[in-house]
Amino acid sequence: MESLWKNKWFVMLVYTLLGLLTLYMLLQIKPILLAVFRFLEAILTPFFIAVIISYILNPIVNILNHRKVPRTIAVLLIYSVFISSLVVIVMNMTPMFISQFAELNEHMPEMAMHAQSIVDGFNQNQLLPDSVRSGINNSLARLENSVSLAVSNYVSQIGNTINMLFIAFIVPFVAFYMLKDFQLMEKTALAVVPRAHRQKIVKLLIDIDTALGNYIRGQLLVCVIVGVLAYLGYWLIGMPYPLLLASVVTIFNIIPYLGPFFGAAPAIIMASTVSLKMVLFVAMINLAVQILEGNVISPQVVGRTLHMHPLVIIFALLVGGEVAGIVGLILAVPFFAVMKVIIQHVFLYYVRRPTT
Repeated sequence: MESLWKNKWFVMLVYTLLGLLTLYMLLQIKPILLAVFRFLEAILTPFFIAVIISYILNPIVNILNHRKVPRTIAVLLIYSVFISSLVVIVMNMTPMFISQFAELNEHMPEMAMHAQSIVDGFNQNQLLPDSVRSGINNSLARLENSVSLAVSNYVSQIGNTINMLFIAFIVPFVAFYMLKDFQLMEKTALAVVPRAHRQKIVKLLIDIDTALGNYIRGQLLVCVIVGVLAYLGYWLIGMPYPLLLASVVTIFNIIPYLGPFFGAAPAIIMASTVSLKMVLFVAMINLAVQILEGNVISPQVVGRTLHMHPLVIIFALLVGGEVAGIVGLILAVPFFAVMKVIIQHVFLYYVRRPTT
């Protein structure tokens, strides 16, 4: 029996069976776990967002701190610069957003009539089989129902909107205290770890920071650059509502592989109400921006990659989207990268561990 326990594959099999048994037991108490998860989600969401903000801004605070600026003053300086920049951006861009929203609202009936004429043209086209026409009509009906349902759900969930506003209000304060006491929290967390394992934990955290640091900060900058390029392209071709549509491209570009398609879809749909020529122009601009992003911008800005195979990234996106929707798509790749580093360290420790 002792020889079996010394066999690496037998131990892995036992751990796998125990893991499957644990998963089965967790599925049996799924309703209780979901209730606990919703409770913790409501409480921990602002802290989670604040942790991400602190992680992104901490290197800047460290640079200022190394230049003899106290951490509290450094954090306040960063907040001041951020708030000042945000005020300038909002004051300059809000009128553009308002005018484009007003113009969109004014032309919405006209675009709806144009879209209806396109559908009528499909229905009157004798070259299309009846099954294709019925499929298009059914898809449009489902889309209309989905939009109306989404609007009604949004109106009925005003409480969630108020909760989101409260989270947005409290997050900057939580992030401030995290940034101010970042080093103290690091030391406190390490003090809990047994001294014998402290060196391994430090190495693990350094590897996680190396894997994620440049990726997260670089991706944010890449998204801004891509959004600016998309705005300039839309503006040059005379695309309606270039700022709104470029903002969608900026937000969705943080999702690997699938993000550019999500970001370009609203612009292509809007262009289809203008002309086929505009659709081609929009598609060409998004293609050119993504080629620049993949071959020039990301390699220069992000630098190091996560060294994850595209199939693993696609799998991570599928899992993240299924678990948490859009937020899951955004966080899936960083989360899987962290898990990859942790698993590598676990196996490294297990292989090197003495078998006596």
